[in-house]
Amino acid sequence: MDELLKEMERFKDLTTAFTMTDVAIVLALGFVLSMVIAWSYRHTHHGTSYSQTYAQTLVILGMVVAMIMLIIGSNLARAFSLVGALSIIRFRNAVKETRDVGFVFLVMAIGMACGTRFYALAAFGTTVFTAVIMLMDKLDMFAKRVTERILRVRLPADRDYETAFEPVFNEYLSDNRLISVETVSAGVLQEAVYSVVLKSDVEPQKFLEAVRAVNDNHKVALVMGQQEVDL
Repeated sequence: MDELLKEMERFKDLTTAFTMTDVAIVLALGFVLSMVIAWSYRHTHHGTSYSQTYAQTLVILGMVVAMIMLIIGSNLARAFSLVGALSIIRFRNAVKETRDVGFVFLVMAIGMACGTRFYALAAFGTTVFTAVIMLMDKLDMFAKRVTERILRVRLPADRDYETAFEPVFNEYLSDNRLISVETVSAGVLQEAVYSVVLKSDVEPQKFLEAVRAVNDNHKVALVMGQQEVDL
């Protein structure tokens, strides 16, 4: 009976390590600040790879990390236990953009600040990072005009891919490099992949028409650049 009372007393001590007001403040602040970060992600995202569930995950992750930091507190043993428990989680979704990883680390840092009750630091950090993200997007910082395109062209297997397109390339391109060659359609056709740079006065459509005239009207694809289409 005495042992049971001791265990109950110990349970009471753990649950009173922080009040429900503390929990409410931590989760509410984690939610609000994570929402700001998710909104900045949505506002500054470009391309067709935007994911609503990813933005929602940022909010959830910020709140979860804040709660985890509350649970850990200053207990080192509890911290190692949680690391072991969380290590069994495996993520199968591939990150489409390296920029997305930065947002994950950002909401984790903000969640940790909220969970350890550095409220001013969490708010200030969110403000600064959001301002930096918005500024870089507004000024289009580090943008670079991509002139190289990827040309995928199919031609009969008995055709010499090294010389077949040479006249067309000399007329329409300022630079070209062969990337790979493989057989397709059970060896009937071969597909060559080139890195090409069109001349400044050349229209892509005219270039494709010239290539089709050489490869007997087989499939031709010109990828216009990663900033214009998600691969």
